[in-house]
Amino acid sequence: MSEADIREERLKKLQMLKNAGMEPYPARTARDTSVADFLGGFKEGNKAALAGRVMSVRGQGGIMFADVFDGTGRTQVVLQADGGANVELFEKAVDAGDFVEFSGSAFTTKRGQQSLQVQEWKMLAKSLLPIPDEWYGLKDEEKKLRERDIDILLNTELRAMIERRAKFWQAAREFYLQRGFLEVETPVLETIPGGADARPFVTHHNALDIDVYLRISCGELWQKRLLIAGFPKVFEVGRIFRNEGQSREHLQDYTQLESYEAFSDMHEGMKFVQELYRHIVKETYGKYTFEIGEHTVDLADEWPIVDFSETLEKEYGINPLTAKEKDILHAASKAGAEDASNKERAVDHLWKKARKKISGPAFLTGIPVYLEPLAKRTEGGETVERIQVILGGSEVGKGYSELNDPQDQKARFEEQQKLREAGDEEAQRLDLDYIRAMEYGMPPAFGFGVSERLFAFLENKPAHEAQLFPLLRPKQ
Repeated sequence: MSEADIREERLKKLQMLKNAGMEPYPARTARDTSVADFLGGFKEGNKAALAGRVMSVRGQGGIMFADVFDGTGRTQVVLQADGGANVELFEKAVDAGDFVEFSGSAFTTKRGQQSLQVQEWKMLAKSLLPIPDEWYGLKDEEKKLRERDIDILLNTELRAMIERRAKFWQAAREFYLQRGFLEVETPVLETIPGGADARPFVTHHNALDIDVYLRISCGELWQKRLLIAGFPKVFEVGRIFRNEGQSREHLQDYTQLESYEAFSDMHEGMKFVQELYRHIVKETYGKYTFEIGEHTVDLADEWPIVDFSETLEKEYGINPLTAKEKDILHAASKAGAEDASNKERAVDHLWKKARKKISGPAFLTGIPVYLEPLAKRTEGGETVERIQVILGGSEVGKGYSELNDPQDQKARFEEQQKLREAGDEEAQRLDLDYIRAMEYGMPPAFGFGVSERLFAFLENKPAHEAQLFPLLRPKQ
């Protein structure tokens, strides 16, 4: 039967329930226990009212069997004509996929299976579309993403991944809270998007009659203003939005963690980040070693330091601190860069190719000042005190000693503004309100950010597959 034919048959069953005086979508249920608790405290003869989705139905005539899943566990229910339940209506009107309430007593079948002997049942939600057979599930990759809810229902590994994702962020929160950080929420709508090199989404605020942007960082400049306000340790876990290309590693709408600690710096931050990552993987996975693409990484190993300029000079013969812009652009062109319109984008392209050979875990340091407008300069002045976590050939986390010199910050913002005016849509904007806040005095601090890319890497999946409901183009 086609899906349309099945739906038509189920609509008839829906009417059959109504004709029998049963409301097919009631507001309330008499459920008094979960399947997990029912099985966990199983005792012959105990009364129970369970509710869940019927995953399979079998039997005929005077006895029917159904497997019921409620999200906490799965159990068998048994309906017999001489047990008081309306077996005839159940057989005619109930399908796999329906949500049903069952009341009865715990009993063990002759085969030793713990079950519920049903005295009464009632429909809670009649399904009109069929769920695929559990054994086969959804096979079409696009349909698996479009009908994610059904894939989650049938795919136990996907369900387990979603539970691990929750543990991942819970472990991160626990780490920060145990160390005295205050969890905060900063604005998602901004008049000036800041804290990252990225193209923002823009929308119109009708009440104020102004254009606003969805944030491209997890409140970086706002959190640093909280340091100015006197909070020594703050962090946020929230959604950020970047109107950029989509790839195995990049998304436009994703979760990120950012934190800021006053009176700390990049060097102290390295130890902090190592402990954070090890805590997350131990709590989420119970292990430290992972396969990420072609790389094998062990987060319990020592994390070496990789120098940015040394890596590029070894790989391309170009030192990004001393080479002329034309030579850098030429090297990037030879390496296949199509959008290297300036020195900054060219160097960034070269690095993204070079990093693929580094398994990690490692810390990248020695980044040129012109690539990082928000970090404090090193003593030499040509690089910044920035670290990036290298894992599986890519960056999965960035932190730095925060720039707290308002004059230096203003000058770097102005350089970024020149890049924007020259056509670089990802360059940062001049934020005079933030500069003014800095002029009241901002303590030295270490800031760090990591996105759900880390989770996707640990799962060894493309970023969109590690989300609950990835964004898709509407089906035509």
